[in-house]
Amino acid sequence: MKKTATRSFLPMALAFATTVASAQASHECQLVNGMRVIVKEDHRAPTVAHMVWYRAGSMDEHSGVTGVAHVLEHMMFKGTKTHKPGEFSRRVAQLGGRENAFTSTDYTAYFQQVERSRLPQMMALEADRMANLVLTEEEFAREIRVVMEERRLQTDDQPIAKLYEALHAAAYFSHPYHHPIVGWMSDLANMTVEDARRWYSRWYAPNNAVMVVAGDVEGAAVCALARRHFGAIPSRPVLSARPQEEAPQTGPRRVTVKAPAENPYIALAFKAPALRDVEKDEDPFALDVLAAVLDGYDNARLKAGLVRTERIANTASAEYANISRGSPVLFVLSGTPATGVSPEVLEKRLRDEVARIARDGVSEEELARIKTQLVADEIYKRDSAFGQAMEIGELELSGIPHTKIDRIIERLGKVSVEQVKAVAAKYFGDDNLTVATLVPLPLENRKPPSLPTRH
Repeated sequence: MKKTATRSFLPMALAFATTVASAQASHECQLVNGMRVIVKEDHRAPTVAHMVWYRAGSMDEHSGVTGVAHVLEHMMFKGTKTHKPGEFSRRVAQLGGRENAFTSTDYTAYFQQVERSRLPQMMALEADRMANLVLTEEEFAREIRVVMEERRLQTDDQPIAKLYEALHAAAYFSHPYHHPIVGWMSDLANMTVEDARRWYSRWYAPNNAVMVVAGDVEGAAVCALARRHFGAIPSRPVLSARPQEEAPQTGPRRVTVKAPAENPYIALAFKAPALRDVEKDEDPFALDVLAAVLDGYDNARLKAGLVRTERIANTASAEYANISRGSPVLFVLSGTPATGVSPEVLEKRLRDEVARIARDGVSEEELARIKTQLVADEIYKRDSAFGQAMEIGELELSGIPHTKIDRIIERLGKVSVEQVKAVAAKYFGDDNLTVATLVPLPLENRKPPSLPTRH
């Protein structure tokens, strides 16, 4: 009975996704200055998510100024020709809204969530800082210390975060994914306000931005608002960064991180392709399903086998994110060994689980259950206007048309047992592997908080 229910849910879920998409209309326009506007109408609640995405992230940086994309994100709240530092956030709060921003390897985005009648005010504020940002020495000196403290608290004092920073730096030799988004501390300590100005001047142009609005709005009306507030901002030449391709890997790489921690930890990163063409690509969808077979639900293979049955791990997980501007991306297996179990033993067992799938495949019943979960996860993203705006922005800034969202779900639903077995055999060899191991030091060895002196 359970098997029948699982099999029957998948086509029903696909049909539901199509129904939801048709009920929530999408509208797109482009301003004369090159700025694109994408509107997703969703009239279930009188709210709206307003986002402006810039195609500029840490992958566009170079050595010496790593972290500048994230620093500029902070500085975008520090005032314009018409608004004082902090006034942006105060105005959004006074209007009953929420706002924030985030920087990734691939893009930087700014967002507000407000009652629908407040959208014009949000656009006015966002357009003002796109065109009129003021960067002063005084504000920069204050904010760079904030960013340095953020790095210390979220990376330097966090053993797992330090491990993943080292993992990426070892896995990527020549690709800019080598650099951490927050930047290396020495670069932050020597960064100047002029570095931030150059970044703003180079990337923050309307023709390098995508606005995404989702919620209780009409598409044509949103485009009219966008023209009113952003249309007069002139476009500028945007000089794209030169391609920086990752050099071929010719053997396994290993890095050890020693830090005060309660437990050891291990992470295995295998280079894998990012999704580029929704219609032609095969492996990224199969790898997505493979990750879910390993760690997609409570009784997935890693948790059921390594954690609950064998008890050789306290945690075990698999992660693969195939939506990315850069390529290759990483398929990561990781975990915390149980007491008395060495990281080397857990490393072998993590690889054994993938090798078993490469050898024996998965059953049709397991695959149906996994695909049902994956499709459901994709559909649940549409529960909120913010979730819909995020999905659209991530796809568009990674070079995938947002109109392919439903097609991605369809492609996931068609992944076969043979395809999962094939990618498990293809991408998980020694020559594609980087291993990072956390060696725990006594917790009393933790250093007191300190920041380097700026030069």
